[in-house]
Amino acid sequence: MRIAVFADVHSNYYALQAVLDHIAYQDVNGVYCAGDLVGYGPHPDEVIDLLRKTKIPTVMGNYDDAIGNDRLICGCDYKDEKEMKLAERSIEFTSRTTSKDNKAYLRELPFEIRFTVQGRRVTVVHGSPRRLNEYLYADTPEDVFKECLAEVQADVLVCGHTHLPYHRQIGDKHVVNVGSVGKPKQGNPNAVYAVLDFDQNRLGVSFIEVPYDVEATARLIERDPVLPNEFAEKIRLGTA
Repeated sequence: MRIAVFADVHSNYYALQAVLDHIAYQDVNGVYCAGDLVGYGPHPDEVIDLLRKTKIPTVMGNYDDAIGNDRLICGCDYKDEKEMKLAERSIEFTSRTTSKDNKAYLRELPFEIRFTVQGRRVTVVHGSPRRLNEYLYADTPEDVFKECLAEVQADVLVCGHTHLPYHRQIGDKHVVNVGSVGKPKQGNPNAVYAVLDFDQNRLGVSFIEVPYDVEATARLIERDPVLPNEFAEKIRLGTA
């Protein structure tokens, strides 16, 4: 059994389409999305429409919550006031360009998705089982991972939010962060998703990078009077 999971599309339609096209040629038994469909990029409605069309099971991200409920902040952790001001412009643009119907869709996304694969209990969330906007990094203390796994009684916890892919094994349990499709931070602009390969004795995790037309997305950001040009440069460099 193999499943594909992606997250943090952030209104980057071209990256999402490239990832879905790539997944279509993989031998997987299911596809899931760990949230944050919108924010930062130029195509929130197009991204939501595509996900709704594919019927891929999707959890709510902190940005989905913010836009769906017309909040003024997305719950992100900003490094400084400048970053916060840039994010406010992102919220303004995304809220204005997301349809009422798609906002309703975002509001109805579940906080988590649970299923079992070959006897292993899998939970998909955006940030953590405790909060949409909790960051679980690869170097998060082991006790925190144990608490999160115990809270949802999971053998495999799948998350996003940090935009940094990793696989951490905690005893016989696993935490997998699937990285980011539309706003990667791994040091290059490629979209990233994960394939989880389940068998009776082990869990194999592959992180797959997918090139896409980064310049097309970057130029659309730069042409918009509200979206900051900084967003375009960050996706070009993969340092968002």
